[in-house]
Amino acid sequence: MARIKIELPEKFPFTTSIPVRITDINYGDHVGNDTILSLMHEARVQFLKTHGYKELEFEGLGMIMADVGIEFKNELFYGDIVIASIAVGEISKVSFDLYYKFEKQLEGRNVLVAAGKTGMVCYDYDKKKIAVIPQKAIAALRSSQ
Repeated sequence: MARIKIELPEKFPFTTSIPVRITDINYGDHVGNDTILSLMHEARVQFLKTHGYKELEFEGLGMIMADVGIEFKNELFYGDIVIASIAVGEISKVSFDLYYKFEKQLEGRNVLVAAGKTGMVCYDYDKKKIAVIPQKAIAALRSSQ
């Protein structure tokens, strides 16, 4: 069976740290796969904030996550600190890709926990239509490629 394979970029201009909370732990005594998606959301919100944006305040527009892929590599446990990095991938007229690299420290080195990619579509919530990404937003995104 074919597996999802996410090719991560070499450079990740944005990095933040996110602690694993007790509520992130599932019955397997580790972080659940649903939590990785939530961590991607948290990292994305922090990334956008560094550019002065929010998911619903993107140069007068919003954004919608159109697709997501996650490749799970290692476990996370309560007390781990996730080193969450984001890089912007392809930018089109109405959408852009974000790549996520989640690592943790283990025995003095960074270990890949998960790799992810989301396809984000620019959206005009007032008109209920997909919208062209404003040039100012494109410039901000390009600075994180």
